[in-house]
Formats: sequence, C-alpha cells, structure tokens
Amino acid sequence: MGIIYEDAVVIKEAEGDCEHTVITVNCPDKTGLGCDLCRIILLFGISIARGDVSTDGKWCYLVFWVVGKPTTRWNLLKNRLLEVCPTCTPSASGIFYYIPEFQQPRPPEVFLLKFWCSYDRKGLLHDVTEVLCKLELTIKRVKVYTAPDGRVMDLFFVTDTRELLRTNTRRDETIKCLTVVLGDAMMSCDIELAAPEVASCLQSFLPSSVSENISSPALSGEHSAGILASDSVSIAFDNSLSPSHTLVQIFCQDHKGLIYDIMRTLKDYNIQISYGRFFANPKGNCEMDLFLMHADGKKITDTHKKNALSSRLEMELVHPLRVDVVSRGPETELLVVNPVELSGRGRPLVFYDITLALKNLNISIFSVEIGRHRINDREWEVYRILLDECDCLSATRDEIKECVRKKLMGWE
Repeated sequence: MGIIYEDAVVIKEAEGDCEHTVITVNCPDKTGLGCDLCRIILLFGISIARGDVSTDGKWCYLVFWVVGKPTTRWNLLKNRLLEVCPTCTPSASGIFYYIPEFQQPRPPEVFLLKFWCSYDRKGLLHDVTEVLCKLELTIKRVKVYTAPDGRVMDLFFVTDTRELLRTNTRRDETIKCLTVVLGDAMMSCDIELAAPEVASCLQSFLPSSVSENISSPALSGEHSAGILASDSVSIAFDNSLSPSHTLVQIFCQDHKGLIYDIMRTLKDYNIQISYGRFFANPKGNCEMDLFLMHADGKKITDTHKKNALSSRLEMELVHPLRVDVVSRGPETELLVVNPVELSGRGRPLVFYDITLALKNLNISIFSVEIGRHRINDREWEVYRILLDECDCLSATRDEIKECVRKKLMGWE
C-alpha cells in the first residue's frame, strides 16, 4: 500500500505584507498533477504570483509563490494538496516508486440541500454560497424559485469534500451555519441524499443560440512563423533549443486561475511539463517558459497537433469563461459558461464570484439553473441566472456583463 509523506507539501507563510507565501511540493510525478494542485489553490481563493516546475518523469519538485488572504486556512490547504499527491513505496535500495491508481475513485455522493425563506433579500444567494464554500461543500447544481408571494425555495445539489454529510453531526453543523446567515428569514432547512432520478431532472434546456455562441467563440488572431498572437496573447513553439522537449513561450494578460487554465489544457491533451517557469509582473501580464513533451516522451512536432494545442491555449487564455447578458423572453438573463475538465471537474468558485458581483451591483436573483451540456465533443458548465427586472434598471446590461466578467477574471 502506498504512503504519502507529510513533508511532501511544505507551506512557509509570508512574514510581511509585501512577501509571498511559498508552497513547495516534492513528490512522485504523474500527468496532470500540476493541474490538480493549481485547481486546489484556486479553490482556496489564492493567486499564484510566480512558479517553478521541474520533473524527471518520476519525481517532481514544484514551488509556488502565492498571495493569500487573512482568512486563508493554510493547514487545510496543505491537507487538500497532500490528498492529490501520488502515493509511493520505498524499495530495498531506498528509492521511492510511484504507485499508479488503477482503480478509479468512486464518484462522490450527491446530497440535496433544500430550504425555504419567508422573503428574499439582495445578496442572500451569495451569503449561502459563501457558507457552503467555507464548509467545503461543492455546489454541483442549483435551482432557485421565487414564489409570487415573495417566498424563496433554494435547491442546492452538493458534494462533501470531507465525505461526512451522511452523519448527523455534519448535517447539523451545515444547518446551524445556514441559520446564522439567513436569520429569521429561514422557514425550513433539510439535507438528504439525492436520488439519481431527482438529480437528472435538473438538466435544463439549452437554446441553440447559446450552443452556437459556445462553439464559435470570437477569437482574433493569426498564425505566423510559429507565433500565434491576439490582442493580449502570444504563444510561440520552438523545437530547436532542446533535443527532447518542445519549448512553449507564452505572454498574456494575467487573470484569476491563469496557471490552472494552462495546466488544465495540457492535462486534457496528455502533455507533460518537464520544466516550467512563470511569473506575473506588476503591469498585470504573465510570462512563462514551458518545456513540454507528449506522455510517450516525444516532442510536439506534428503540425496538426501543435496548431490544435495552440488554438486551445489561446482560447483558454483569452476566454476562459464566457459571459453575456441576453433576453429570455421579456426577462433579462445572465449567462456564464466555462469548460469542464476531461476528468469531469468544473472550474472552482464560478458561482461564488457571480453571486458576489451581483450583490455588489445590488441586483437580486429571481432564479438559477446550473447544468452541464456537451457541445462539439466538449463538456461545458452553463450558469443561467434570471435577474430581477426591477433591479436591472440600476445597471445597464453592459455594466452587468463587465462587472461579472471582472470579478470572475480577478481584474478589480
């Protein structure tokens, strides 16, 4: 049986306001490990200012210089990072070997959190989302209904990172935290294991206009001499500097989750990083040098594969999320779309940022639908949020779109 050593992840907290917290990961390597680590860092609301990655294909060494928050739970972060580090076993010679996980982990149980509130208020949905995030409950789908008399019923389909929601203690803790934030507005609250047939009923219809917008993103750019450039992105491939690796140099505007977006794309393409260095400069741009190869140890020389990877990287760097405000009959709908990893995991904190942006704009949410849809062989997570029409008078559609996008991209 494999083991994970406690010092596989070391976190040295910043001692001053101008310093970075340093996260060091030293463990067996596996394809996609960088993606898994960066996803957890993003989930904790931490931004990566600089990073170094090095591996020989068997063992890796990663260092992240990050910016946390006063509320960051560093010990919990360490535990979550340790959970994605591969296990290993020592041999008689003292060399440690990575143990691949041939058995796929079972999917997490989905629970239905249902509560009624006697009245709605601006920011209520964000306050609930914030509580669930702190409790490490992952929101899979949401249904929000506002009755004609003003009462609100919220249905949250969630999974529990701690895998304890079957216990009465964990359920009581969750209900107690929700009661504190909802106050006298809460009429009832219940948590139960969701039946598969109930969860499947939440799949919402996706209009063809939305599907067309997702499959045909407006990306400007041109290919010339191995360089793909757009207004804010430059990607260059070079196979002449290394006999065994392809060098990819990227220059782009920084945004929340940037390193995760790159790592996620490389993981989906089964590309390994042998060495990488990246940093964000004070002007808000990010530069990175990545020495890559296929999982079989070969360089990226095939023109078709190289162009496909270039196009996907550009799309993820320019449009990691799609945001629009559209008409839904006589109503106004906020639409946010983001790609899902091949592993099935969605982007962290999207709904949290959406609800926070709308709360800051003083706009109430009338109803919410979150679902997943497969378009052009890719799975997308789609957030359809019907806004309170009275509140939409306080901000134009362009202002709503811009505010939500800036919050999601971390540009405020």
